[in-house]
Formats: sequence, structure tokens, C-alpha cells
Amino acid sequence: MSSVSRASATASASAFASRLRALAQLVATLAVALLLLSGLLLLTGHAVAPALSALWRGAFGSWYAITSATLVRAVPLGLAGLAVSLAFRAGILNVGAEGQLLVGAVAATALAVPLASASPLVAIPVLLVGGAVAGGAWAGIAAVLRLRFGVLEVISTIMLNFVAQYLTGWLVRGPLQEPTHVNPQSTTLPDPLHLPVLLSGTRLHAGVPLLVVVAIVVWWWLANTASGFRVRAVGMNPFAAQSAGRIVVPRTVLLAFIGSGLLAGLAGSVEYTGVTYALYENFSPGYGYTAIAVALLARLNPLGVLGTALLFGALEAGANAMQRDAGVPSVVVSVVEALLILLVVSADRLQTRARAEAGGDAA
Repeated sequence: MSSVSRASATASASAFASRLRALAQLVATLAVALLLLSGLLLLTGHAVAPALSALWRGAFGSWYAITSATLVRAVPLGLAGLAVSLAFRAGILNVGAEGQLLVGAVAATALAVPLASASPLVAIPVLLVGGAVAGGAWAGIAAVLRLRFGVLEVISTIMLNFVAQYLTGWLVRGPLQEPTHVNPQSTTLPDPLHLPVLLSGTRLHAGVPLLVVVAIVVWWWLANTASGFRVRAVGMNPFAAQSAGRIVVPRTVLLAFIGSGLLAGLAGSVEYTGVTYALYENFSPGYGYTAIAVALLARLNPLGVLGTALLFGALEAGANAMQRDAGVPSVVVSVVEALLILLVVSADRLQTRARAEAGGDAA
């Protein structure tokens, strides 16, 4: 066997072992999360078995629960998770997916007014693309603030989340309010402009295959294109990327920021056209924030986001059933989701320290 072949085989074995370790860590994290959830239920005075049974029934207990609750909730979480993942891969701490998602929904709602009588073949793509573009433009504000004025994106994107939230509230009580001006929400989207339902008798809509396609495209783009390589290089070390790779870092950061916003905005327009059919206050139950956990648990891998979005979609769906059937506040599940983030970050920190110590010992 030549030296090149041996090196290739060693690299493949190392990659396989790395995937096994990641899978084992994910399983261990989920087991710990289940123990934590059980502990929280005991501390709050709830019976563990009935509550966990309700959680399971709400997420996977029936065909309707899977197709109309878990998978439907996984769509906005997955698209927003891809947005966070793309930004983090470029070294951008974009925590503004919530605001970008809301702006995407606002843009789709505004576009639906003049397109109400248009052909669905034209109108639905325009609504989806319009929402994505609006999300990209909203993220572009934070990008300009960072590149032109040095404003940390963690601060600017959080503040833009609040701006988007209050802007949505004002719009559904003003320019976008339904004609009777009774309810603080927009006009309901006409039936022909709804995203197609894939299975009769369920709420499973075309956003599910769209999420899978988008995740594959983002993964392929990051792994196989020059622009994807530049994003990964800037994320690993912007100074090395600029000096050794001759990469224009500000331009790459701007493109990654806008790409991230496009995905989050698409999440908003898909949720509007596929689930809610109207814009209102509290349009998003925090999908953009939960997306951070979705991306981190997937280790910023776009294909991994599909699995973690399904997991968090199941948790969200199960939390509602747990509250309805067992009287357990859904906030308990939110606490577990937050603990999952801490577990993942802590595990990554320990692994990084172990690798550094091993490298020091080897040296």
C-alpha cells in the first residue's frame, strides 16, 4: 500500500471514529437530559411516569402527532437552525434569527395583500422568496453595524430582535391589520396561497421537504465550493484566512450574515404560508432562540440540524401535550432545552481542553 493510500485510510478511520464519538456524545446528552427532566418533574411535584408518557404521546404517540405536530414544528426550527449554523461556521455570533424570522413573516404578509388573486404558482414562490430576502436585509443591518462601526453582532442582533417584535406588534394593529380592525392580526391568507398539504387529514405541508432540500444544499455548498471554504476558513481563523488564504474577510462575513438572514427569513415565510396563515403578535414562540440549541447540538452540521430540529420539534409538541394531559407547565421543557445547550457547550469545552493537553504531552 502506498503512503498516499495509507494516509487516506487513516484519515477515513479518524473521521469515522470522530462520528462515532459525536453520536455517543449525543446519546449521552439525551440520556442526561431525560434524567434532568425527571428530576425537575419530581422537584415541581409532578408524577414522572404520566408526564413522560404525555410527552411521548404528544410527540410520537400517533400518526397525527408525528405529521401534524412534531414535523410541522421541526420546519421553522430547522430553517432557523441552519441560519444560526451558517453564521456560527463563519465565526459570526448571530443570535438574531428570531428577529429575522419575524421580518420574513412580515414581508410575506405584506406581499400577500397585492398577490391575493394571483396564481399560486407565482404567488407562493414570491411570498417565500420575499420573506427570505427581508430576513437577509434585516441581518444585513447587523453586518453593516459590525463591519462599518465595529458593533458586536451579539448586541446588535439581540436589539434587532426586539425591534422586529415591536414592529410586528405595531403592524398588526395598524397597516397590516385585518379590515374589521377588531383583532390585532393580519387578514387571513387565501386558501389557494397556502403551502400544499402533503397528506390529507394532516397539517404536514411542503415546508418539510423544502427543509430537507435546503439543508442538503447548505451542507454541499459549505463542503464543496470555494465560497463555502472561505466561510469555513474565516470561521476557524480570520487572520490566517486573510494572510495565508488571501480571503477578503469583510466580504465573506457580509455574505455569511446575509445568507444566515435569508434562511431565517425563509423560516418566517414558511411558517406564515404553511401553518398560521396570518400574522399576529407572538407569531413565533421563540423559534429563533431555540434554533441556537438546534444548531449547537448538531455541532453546526447542516445535515445534523435535520435530526436536532426533529428532536426539538418533538420536545415542543410533547410539551404542549404534557401541559394539557399532565398539568406540567411547558416551561419545564424549555428549562431542559437550555440545559441541553449547557451540556453540549461543556462537553465541547472539555474535549478541547483534553486535546490541548494531549497535544502538550505529545510535544
